[in-house]
Amino acid sequence: MPELCREHEMSTATFYKWRAKYGGMDSSMIARLKELEAKNKRLKKMYAEERLKAKIVKEATEKSGSATSSQGDSAKSYPRLLHKCTSSVPGLWY
Repeated sequence: MPELCREHEMSTATFYKWRAKYGGMDSSMIARLKELEAKNKRLKKMYAEERLKAKIVKEATEKSGSATSSQGDSAKSYPRLLHKCTSSVPGLWY
């Protein structure tokens, strides 16, 4: 095994991690796993965006008592809120 790993320029640890994850799967199961991982990624992104919207609305209503009168102020803090929301979602990187 070490010779094959060297030949393919990968470590034996990488091989054994791959084998533990995909060892008993056939190609259709691997395709389904990849599909579910992509769906999970999209859902995490949607969740982060919705949390961001909720924080912007909450901040706007706390500042003035109504969401419509201070949306301009909350738009300025969008990058700061985006960082806060995305950093609180595990596994989500932009």
